[in-house]
Amino acid sequence: MTETDFRRALGYIEANLDHELNESEIARAAYCSPGHFRRLFGIVYGIPLGEYIRRRRLSRAAEELQAGKKVLEVALAYGYETGEGFSRAFKAFHGVLPSEVRRGAAFRRFCPADPERAAAGEDSFPEGIGYEIKEMPAMTLTGFYRHFRGVPFGPERANQEDAFYRTTRGKQWLLYGASGGKAEEYAVLFNFKENGYDYAIAYKADEWAQRALRDPSVLGLRLAVSFETFALPQRLCAVFSTEPSVHPVADYVRLRTAIASLSRSFELTEEPELVVYHWHLPERKQRRIEICLPVKQV
Repeated sequence: MTETDFRRALGYIEANLDHELNESEIARAAYCSPGHFRRLFGIVYGIPLGEYIRRRRLSRAAEELQAGKKVLEVALAYGYETGEGFSRAFKAFHGVLPSEVRRGAAFRRFCPADPERAAAGEDSFPEGIGYEIKEMPAMTLTGFYRHFRGVPFGPERANQEDAFYRTTRGKQWLLYGASGGKAEEYAVLFNFKENGYDYAIAYKADEWAQRALRDPSVLGLRLAVSFETFALPQRLCAVFSTEPSVHPVADYVRLRTAIASLSRSFELTEEPELVVYHWHLPERKQRRIEICLPVKQV
C-alpha cells in the first residue's frame, strides 16, 4: 500500500467523520482488504483505527463547539445518541465539558494522521535488517497468554511485554525445561480486536512433554496454572530478522518500526503473528530475533 493509498483512505475518513464510517469502505478507498488496512494502520500509526476515528471526531467536535454550535447538535452529528453520553466521552478526552469549550476553554487537539508516515523509509531499512517471503511449517506450541491493550506495533506494547515476561519467570522456566532446552523461544500474537490483542509466551514441546505438564504423577506436583496449546498451520509469512548479535533487542525495536514500509509487497492476513527468539545458542554472538507476519502476496 502506497502513500497515495493511505492519503486517499485518510481523506475518506476526514470527509465522513460526521457520518457512519464503515471499515470496508475505508479499506476500499485504499484498494486493499479491511483486515490488511486495519493491521497496517496500527503498524504505521501505533493506534487502532477505531480509536483514531473516535479521537478525530472528538477533536472536530470541539472545533465546532468553539465556533458556536450547540452541544446536542454536535453530539448527534458525531454519533452520540444523548448529550450526556457525548459529554462524558468529551470530558474524558479533552478534560473539560463541551459547554466549557463553547465558552472559550482550551481543548485537546488531535490532528489528522500524516500520510507521509506510510511511506517513511520506503525501500530503506535500518542497517542489518532485512526480510523474505517464505513458507512457514505447521507447528504446535505450548504456553500462556495475556490480553494486551493497543496494537502490536503501538507504544503501549513495550511496557506490557516487559511486565508480562518479568512476572511469569517460573512458568517460562518450566516450559523451557519441557521443551528440552531448545534454542528457540516464541511469542504468538493473535485475536486482534479494536480493544487490543492477545500475547502468548510459548515453547515447542513434544507430545509427551505436553501431556506431562498436565500430569501430576509425572511432574511430582500439581500445578496451580494451566497451559494453552497454540496450533499454527503451514502458512506464507513475511519474515523480518535482526542481524546476529549478543544483544539483538535494540535492533528488534528498530525492526518493528521499519516493517510498514514494505507493505507494497504483500497483504497481511488475520492469522497469528509469530516472534521467534533464537536465544539459547552455543555462540552468544549468533542470537537473533525474527518477526513472522502471515501474508498473501499481491
